[in-house]
Amino acid sequence: MDTTTGRPDVEPFYDPDSGTFSYVVRVPGDQAAIVDAVLDYSAPAASVRTHSADAILEHVRARKLDVRWILETHAHADHLSAGAYLRDALGARLAIGRGIVDVQQRFKQLFGLDHFVADGRQFDRLVDDGDILPLGEVGVRVLATPGHTDDSITYVVGDAAFIGDTLFAPDGGSARCDFPGGNSAKLYASIQRIYALPAETRLFLCHDYPPASRSAQAQTSIAAQRAGNTHVRDGVTEDDFVALRNARDATLSPPRLILPAVQVNIRGGRLPDPDANGIAYLRLPINQIGAPK
Repeated sequence: MDTTTGRPDVEPFYDPDSGTFSYVVRVPGDQAAIVDAVLDYSAPAASVRTHSADAILEHVRARKLDVRWILETHAHADHLSAGAYLRDALGARLAIGRGIVDVQQRFKQLFGLDHFVADGRQFDRLVDDGDILPLGEVGVRVLATPGHTDDSITYVVGDAAFIGDTLFAPDGGSARCDFPGGNSAKLYASIQRIYALPAETRLFLCHDYPPASRSAQAQTSIAAQRAGNTHVRDGVTEDDFVALRNARDATLSPPRLILPAVQVNIRGGRLPDPDANGIAYLRLPINQIGAPK
């Protein structure tokens, strides 16, 4: 980190299968946090691998970083989290927004998880708006940014903000709001909170699904978003955004990995406990996600 400008070192890791960016954030003293790590999952075989997370482990160990936090911006529906795997490997603490409890309670019912305790205990820290997590002399400031999900959080470290799915690159627009607990008016308000951050703030995306004309980008700026975001640039009113977002959401199919991802991610990235035969199973509720009207 450049201590004269408050710029932490940020190393992105991209998973092209899910279009996900994960990050290692380093501050002075070589303390670090990991944001939105991916557990590799192959849907046809229901197989789980740790290649993406192991690349992060190799990075932090090669640099002898002291990883204090594994941070989740929300309970993702498009990839499985490697949060628990990295927490166990590094002895770091796993954190997510307190809204995860509402998310857990909804999906416990959907998946019929009778023995699952939906109180957030699967995580080491449930964060609230305004919290400061200790990380070197800089800290991690918590900014609640719901709308995509109940538990959506932006983490601000110096001049770097990790905004989850709240916004995509300017040509990609904004997050969908049709998941349980999603709300397009809340998302609009959350985006305005991000736009109100200092102008020099670097915005780091959780996802990019680039057109053929460009490669995936991890970073954008407040100026670029306010000038050119296709959904919510300057001059777009809340009513306009809500109408656009709701109309677009009505046309979208469910994310490809939503059913396995949510079951794992409400557990902090852990697989379900194995049955008596030693095999772990995921559940598939029929005609419940994106069911025909």
